[in-house]
Amino acid sequence: MFRLALQSLWNRRVAATLTVCAIAISVALVLSVQRLRTGARESFSNTVSGADLIVGARTGPLNLLLYSVFHIGEVTTEVSWESYQKIAKHRDVAWTIPLSLGDSHRGYRVLGTSDAYFQYFRYGSSRPLMFSSGTPFHDLYDAVLGADVARNLHYHLGSVIILSHGLGDVSFTQHKDKPFRVVGILAKTGTPVDRTVHVSLEAITAIHEGWETGRRIAVAPPKAEDPRKHDLTPMRITAFIVGMRSRVMAFTMQRAINEYDKEALLAIMPGVALDQLWQLVGVADTALMIVAAFVVVAGLLGMLTAILTSLNERRREMAILRSVGARPAHVFGLLMLEAGILAALGAIAGIGLMYVGLVVARPLLEQHYGVFIPAEPLSGTEGLILGAVIVAALLSGSFPAWRAYRNSVSDGLLVRA
Repeated sequence: MFRLALQSLWNRRVAATLTVCAIAISVALVLSVQRLRTGARESFSNTVSGADLIVGARTGPLNLLLYSVFHIGEVTTEVSWESYQKIAKHRDVAWTIPLSLGDSHRGYRVLGTSDAYFQYFRYGSSRPLMFSSGTPFHDLYDAVLGADVARNLHYHLGSVIILSHGLGDVSFTQHKDKPFRVVGILAKTGTPVDRTVHVSLEAITAIHEGWETGRRIAVAPPKAEDPRKHDLTPMRITAFIVGMRSRVMAFTMQRAINEYDKEALLAIMPGVALDQLWQLVGVADTALMIVAAFVVVAGLLGMLTAILTSLNERRREMAILRSVGARPAHVFGLLMLEAGILAALGAIAGIGLMYVGLVVARPLLEQHYGVFIPAEPLSGTEGLILGAVIVAALLSGSFPAWRAYRNSVSDGLLVRA
């Protein structure tokens, strides 16, 4: 029966190939959408781990989460250094990581922070930051690059870079008088860390001396005093990450920060803010899956149309099979088997097409959107999707199989050759 089904499909190989291609494209699309949804959620969820609170100026939870952790959007207000110090020294706080954003380098964000960043920052399943080469910054004008920055811009240890004022890909206001030297390159993390240039908070203060109004108001003489001799304590920072000695105290600290009367501050829990983000994009997420599902339905309808179109041409073939001893159940099984073979071949081709698309699109998704999609084997959910497609194909093939089942021997023999 299986060999007969293959020979029958081979005799109609053009139509069968087009049917397989239609199913393959629909399967590749629905699997790609599912993997993109899963990859996006995992990439966002794995960006920061072990942080109890994120504190910034009072804007909105999602806005604070996006610009402080994912480096998406721009900062409108900042946190005073005095408020940061007061919270950081609280007896229930174990550690803090200050964050200062606002500058860039050739389209990549520049993050001003402290040594605590390399010591306490975690991503994924509480994985620490590792260096592929070099060390953290020690001198004022040292810089540590994320893996993507170093790879895409072809930087190495000792490279000299110039930071730009603002966040544009092309900036005409650069800090050319204060070049930085690359002293460290971080290992790949699959998070926004890979697309970030890290410098010290003191360096951020140093390069902005004279930029108090947002543009350079004074040009330093060639033999200006070394900024290292100045007090480079920042006046304000963008946000900071808080780790508590006991997670039970996180709720109490969050409430205290949100009710802080000396400055309008907002403390959020990363997990709760992420849940709000998924609720916000949930409608679009569901709509995307519905569109992908309809594409699969269109592919299966194409298969059904091809089988029904060929059924009238095959009436004589079916009658001959019946005349040599095939029972109606054999005819029914033959057409069902053909539908299953078409669906299986389409599913296999769709899986291959999905992986090819993944290899092509993954670097672009990582660079521009920060979404890391691993090229891993099919998950259980993806397996269920494939199973549902094959079952739907068999159900679609059951209608032409039922029609062939009902035809009599004389019905096919009356057809002229």
